Amino acid sequence: MRFVRLGEPGRERDAVLIDDQYAAWLSPGDGDLRSRAAAASGRVALADHRIGAPLRPGKIVCVGLNYADHAAEGGQQAPEEPILFMKAPDTVVGPYDDVVIPMGGEKTDWEVELGIVIGSQATNVSSAAAAAAHIAGYVLCNDVSERHFQAERGGQWDKGKNCATFCPLGPWFVTADEIADPQDIALGLEVNAKPYQKSTTAQMIFSATYLVWYVSRFMTLYPGDVISSGTPAGVGAGQSPPVFLRPGDVMRAWASGLGEQRSRLVSVSS
Repeated sequence: MRFVRLGEPGRERDAVLIDDQYAAWLSPGDGDLRSRAAAASGRVALADHRIGAPLRPGKIVCVGLNYADHAAEGGQQAPEEPILFMKAPDTVVGPYDDVVIPMGGEKTDWEVELGIVIGSQATNVSSAAAAAAHIAGYVLCNDVSERHFQAERGGQWDKGKNCATFCPLGPWFVTADEIADPQDIALGLEVNAKPYQKSTTAQMIFSATYLVWYVSRFMTLYPGDVISSGTPAGVGAGQSPPVFLRPGDVMRAWASGLGEQRSRLVSVSS
């Protein structure tokens, strides 16, 4: 099943997709999405509503350098175990919302990623195989980054990852049973119709289930949390010369089965 949230920011309502043009409202409440979907009613055209982020994650755990080609384009070795950092929940915006270049931002960059959505509490999961039972599904994520803050303002990744609007999410959340193999998802990103990233999750160093197992050894994962699993080569900082986002640019991120995003860059004063 594919779930969306429709409406203006802060007033979104949960809905289940009927097809690529229509959805049905979910019954209100905090119950299981599938149970609420069984009672879904009405028929609403997606074109008539803003599509918001399909999830309100409690936390977003990000994985750095999880594609060897991305590590290489930055002159770094592929890691021997996952590199983790966090994105705050308030960075999340919808898949067609504007992305704001922050005050002092000089090197705003893109990173298309597969987001792994947690479905049940996971603490010290016994194995990667067992971790599959804790995955509710998957979502398209863009880990927007301000490289100037990340690399040149004290060397702390969190500084460059947590600016407002830096996590476009969606357009929909797809349940795990709809994805035959999470390690066989094509994904990519273009800026102003020029392709920069094109890869497949088969190239991930650490798989989706491995990441859930690994992260659960260090922190408890709760339903609705998201693990953003890393980006392939083709980021702006990896170009020669580097290419960074400017006001008016449009990013298009996509992943097979997970839809696409279109995000316009605006200045902080817009």
